Order: sequence, then structure tokens, then C-alpha cells
Amino acid sequence: MVGDRHATRRSFHQPGGGSVDVSRIDHITVTAPTLAAGAAFVVKTLGATPQPGGEHPRMGTHNLLLRLGDALFLEIIAPNPNAPSPGRPRWFALDQLAPDAPPSLSTWVARTGDIRATAAASSEDLGLVEPMSRGQRNWLITIPADGSIALDGAAPALIEWDDHPHPATGLRNQGLSLARLDIFHPDPRRAAALLASIGLEGAVACQQGDRPQLVAHINTPQGIKELSI
Repeated sequence: MVGDRHATRRSFHQPGGGSVDVSRIDHITVTAPTLAAGAAFVVKTLGATPQPGGEHPRMGTHNLLLRLGDALFLEIIAPNPNAPSPGRPRWFALDQLAPDAPPSLSTWVARTGDIRATAAASSEDLGLVEPMSRGQRNWLITIPADGSIALDGAAPALIEWDDHPHPATGLRNQGLSLARLDIFHPDPRRAAALLASIGLEGAVACQQGDRPQLVAHINTPQGIKELSI
């Protein structure tokens, strides 16, 4: 893997010494029991139709994608009924979804130019760094061994892409962009400390909430829409 080619490479110094690469929002992820259900949820909420992504052979999943910027997209991901069992827990807690579970914005992914250093600097355990692929694309990503979502979705997975152009560049521009991502958590200081530890830059805010929840504020041709549960 190479460094992050999709943003200017910068680092920041941590209070305790040392430095890590700045990280940025790469994509937000809607989980659903089926891609059809996830697509219907996104179309109803945002008024835009996602396009095919591909399959993840190691995870037994597949996805749809929607462009939110030059290096930012929305992903809809679901178990692939035509794929063999991966022989391990699927990522993003997909094995925990009931067949009639509603689609929801469950997690998000932050891009870094040095995933191992950023994962080591994180104040939360984000999982093991693993190689992953979809078609001709290859990347490294953090995945908890049990397939769970770190910090109940408040924590991102970390990703380091290969040296190809960012996937968003190949998606149709439907006039959508991410205005802000709100992270609600019973302990917002813990969530904020995590974001600081990975050097996150971007429009992300941590707020007090009775339960963990993500709310994405997305600019659309019809105005700002909120995507959550």
C-alpha cells in the first residue's frame, strides 16, 4: 500500500509526543439486510439513486455507492446472498442484522496515509489492519475480530487505499455533498478524544446523546437532508 494520494499528506503532533498522519472522512456507511432495502432508504431520504459498487469476497458482502465529493462517498452494504459464507464474522456487524431490520447509517470510515501508525495512535481499539479487495481495488482497513462496530459506530474504521484514483472519482455526480457528520454518544468526550487521537480533520461534531447515533447532513439539489436511522 502507498500513502494517501487523495489529500495533501500532513501530520500532527500528539500531546504526549510523536505524530501521526491527518485523517479525513472517506465514506459513510448504511448497513441493511439487503441492498434493495438500503437503496430504497437512501432514495427516499436523499432523492438520489446509488450505483453498483461490487463484491467483497473475503467478507461475503456487496455494496452500492453514491458520490458525496471528489474523495467522499456514501456506501450501502449488505450480506451477499450469492456468496459463500466467509467463515468469519462479517464486518460492520452485518451478521447481527435481522432480515427485517431497517437500514441505518451505522458507521463511517476515515482515510489515512499510514493506517498502522494511525491505528496505534487511536485512543480506542479499532481492530486489526487487514487487506481487502473489491474487483480491481485493494486497500487496508481496520476490522474488529468479532465483526462489531467500534464504539457503537462513533469510532470510524480506518482505511488506506491503493495508488489508484479515489473510488468517488468514478461515480456519477448527482449534486450531493456531505455538509456535516454529527456523532451522538453518551460519553461525547470519549468520542472527541478518539477523533483527536487519529488527527481527524473535517466537519465532524461529537454531541451528547442517550445512545450512539450518527446523523449525516447532506447537501442535495432539494436542500439539506438528514440521513440517520
